[in-house]
Amino acid sequence: MSDAGADIDRPSVLVTRPLPAPGVELLEAAGLRVTVSDQDGPIAPEALRAGVADADALLCMLTDRIDAELLDAAPRLRVIANYAVGFDNIDVVEARRRGIEVTTTPDVLTEATADLTWALLLATARRLGEGERLIRAEAWRGWGPDQLLGQPIAGRVLGIVGMGAIGRAVARRALGFDMRILYCNRHRVDPAIEEALGARHVPLDELLASSDVVSLHAPRTPETHHLIDAAALARMKPTAILVNTGRGTLIDEPALVEALRQGRLAGAGLDVFEHEPQLAPGLAELDNLVLAPHLGSASTEARAAMVRLCSGNIIEVLAGRPALTPAPVSR
Repeated sequence: MSDAGADIDRPSVLVTRPLPAPGVELLEAAGLRVTVSDQDGPIAPEALRAGVADADALLCMLTDRIDAELLDAAPRLRVIANYAVGFDNIDVVEARRRGIEVTTTPDVLTEATADLTWALLLATARRLGEGERLIRAEAWRGWGPDQLLGQPIAGRVLGIVGMGAIGRAVARRALGFDMRILYCNRHRVDPAIEEALGARHVPLDELLASSDVVSLHAPRTPETHHLIDAAALARMKPTAILVNTGRGTLIDEPALVEALRQGRLAGAGLDVFEHEPQLAPGLAELDNLVLAPHLGSASTEARAAMVRLCSGNIIEVLAGRPALTPAPVSR
């Protein structure tokens, strides 16, 4: 690890991965002593335990598991800033029981993730991955009337599972394609939002059966684990496509592999996986599947905003003020 300051009297911040610009400059400008893991990969559990031993603040990633055992090793910790909108990697209840604030980065990655959702949606529907592989393999023999025929999008039905900020942003983009929008959510959204989006709240089974595109934006909870399983996939149209930029655990990946292999689903686009970075057997072999390496928030603007929000949360809490964006108590 690299240490950006040596004055042990200043509050200490552990950052578990190198950050994009503006990096740690905001934390340093606030007079904090910053230590950054110098490996561009998940920090090893033993290194994380050693690093938090004298840390007042922790800036961590979604890949870092923050549980009671880790917190036992962090007697000085006052704030955990999660570099993500989600927080299922953190035992929030246990942290707050110990007087440690937990913060996330909501809203700032909404538009970037919605853009990526549509990139996957269109690439899957129009079979762009297959077309690019054909050209790169120098196997393309020119235009043909029945070559790589894809699924139409304009005027079709978009089903959104999870109508939070990202789901609503995806729905807004669908208006430009004259799509009809169905959504499934634990609670109905405001009627004004439904009216503006032309969206209708329906049960999951109806959404799956009626949609030409199903886009997943639900959080990771015990209730949503493998929400899209073999039975759910069987309810979808064989011409439908499935897109997941939410959480990898929403899909039973072996069941998806079988549905795509057997032609019971036209295609899928995935940005998240259940056991990242490992893929379920068979996923990488499927031509009717577009894969992205967890790029949802990977725009320069979104990632910089996430850095600024994490830094702001740490600075505020260590100064004795309320966090800017505390993690919700429950979902």
